[in-house]
Order: sequence, then structure tokens, then C-alpha cells
Amino acid sequence: MNSHPRPIARSRCCFLLFAALFGGGAAAGTPADKEEWIALFNGRDLDGWTAKITGHALGDNFANTFRVEDGLLKVRYDQYQSFGNKFGHLFYKDPFSYYRLVVEYRFVGEQAPHGPGSWALRNSGAMLHSPHPRTMGRDQDFPISIEVQFLGGLGDGKARSTMNLCTPGTEVVYQGSIYPEHCLSSASKTLDGDQWVRAEVLVLGSGQITHFVNGEEVLEYALPQFGGGGVSDFDPAAKPDGQLIEGGYISLQSESHPIDVRKVELLNLAGCMDRSASSYKRYYVKSVPESCVYAKGAKPEK
Repeated sequence: MNSHPRPIARSRCCFLLFAALFGGGAAAGTPADKEEWIALFNGRDLDGWTAKITGHALGDNFANTFRVEDGLLKVRYDQYQSFGNKFGHLFYKDPFSYYRLVVEYRFVGEQAPHGPGSWALRNSGAMLHSPHPRTMGRDQDFPISIEVQFLGGLGDGKARSTMNLCTPGTEVVYQGSIYPEHCLSSASKTLDGDQWVRAEVLVLGSGQITHFVNGEEVLEYALPQFGGGGVSDFDPAAKPDGQLIEGGYISLQSESHPIDVRKVELLNLAGCMDRSASSYKRYYVKSVPESCVYAKGAKPEK
């Protein structure tokens, strides 16, 4: 590409949007303000989720990598003789475009035998804006996606932020230009040990994406698009370089270090924005007219 679109500036309207989405308001008790979060993980089983592990077919949860025990979604390698670069991803069934996503996680235990290297210690993540998982090749290592990278401190006193950005098969605009590296560190603190971490992402389609750690904003970038490297054995048709990515599928990683997840929730920000509809929500930012529901006799706004 010889040129790239300019990023979306954070204007007064964006500040108002953040205030509306995170700050509540005087009318928070009205039906239009009641947030309707979707529990993507139900705490009982993997209903709605499908595994894709490198070297295996879609739906083959090799060695019971992804499992539910004690109400937690666990990533485990106790049935692996060797990790063997079997990078895994657990995909949710529905795509999303404008939303808030919350994942509460903690790192536990030791890395899988013959893990890919020290970089993968206490390393996992959530992949956003992926094409449908059926487009992944059998030997593809990572989905083409925007990776929200989870990292735990190594207890060595060295800084190691979490909620970073990595870009397998994608690119983003950061501080006015395409970011040239594969990963971009956040401004988060180093989080050692097995403490629970609340990771949150605000995704506005192909516009801005903002990362939060335990309620604190740590990273923002814009204009996610296909491009760059960092992914192998993919179908070129699934990677139209230079095209903005408006939405896609969400997945959770298995990247050789055990991790527990106790919550995966999503607030959809795309829906009915017609105030005369019973399905109207004040916090929606993307209009989906076909989602509007009207009481008998009610008329749509003009």
C-alpha cells in the first residue's frame, strides 16, 4: 500500500461516548439505559464455542485443551506429550462489530512441555475481528485477527505489560500512521502471580479500539485492516490486504501456558437507535434498523 487512511481523532463526541458507556448517568434506571450483557461463557460447558488447534480440523478439541471445571473455562496441557506448536483458538459462534468485551483471567501452573519459548510463558489472549474459523487452514497457526494479548509478570522485577496488541495478518493506525511492528505494548502495570485480571476492550467496528486493565485505559488505536505478516498457512482469499475490518469472530487462545477464565461477557453496541421502539437502547452507537421492535400502534421515527 502506498497510502493509508488517517486515524479517527478523539473528539468531544468520543469523550461523550466513553462517558455514556462507562460512566452511567442520571437516567440509568430506565429501560433504554439498562445494559443487556451477553454471557458468552455460561460457566457450565463450552456450548457456543468451537476449537481450532493447529494441525487439527475445526471442532477437534485436541487433548481436551479447552475444558470447563469448577465453573471455570480452563486451558490445560496435561494430556500433551509435547506442545509442538499446537497453537489453539476457541471461537465463539457469533460475529460482532461494535461492542464491549470483558474477559476475567488468571495464569496458573507451568508452561506445556516443549513450549515455543520464553516469550510464551504466561502468555495468552483474545483474538478479535477474525474471519469465520472455517476459513482457517488445517495447519494455520493463528487466525487473521486483532490480538488482545494477555501477559503475566515473570516475577523477575522486569516490566511486562498486559493487554498489548499483536497483529497476525492485520495492521492498525497508531498515533497517526500504520504501526510497523507486530506487537505494541500497552501502558499497563506488570501483574505478577495468579491474580485475577479484568481485561476489557471497547471495539467500534473499523474505527477505534481501546484496551482497559482493571478499569484503567492502557492502549488505543484505530482503523484495523488486513495486511502485514505474523500468520502462516492461511488462505490468501481471507486476507485482502488494505481492506478495513468492520467486525468478525472472537476467540480465546491456547498458547502453551495454562490459564483460567471465569467470565466472558459482551455488551453489543449495535442495535435499534429509534427512540420510539421498545428495543431502543441509549448506549447503542451503531444503528441496526432491522432489530427494532415496536409496540402495537407505535410508529418509527422519521
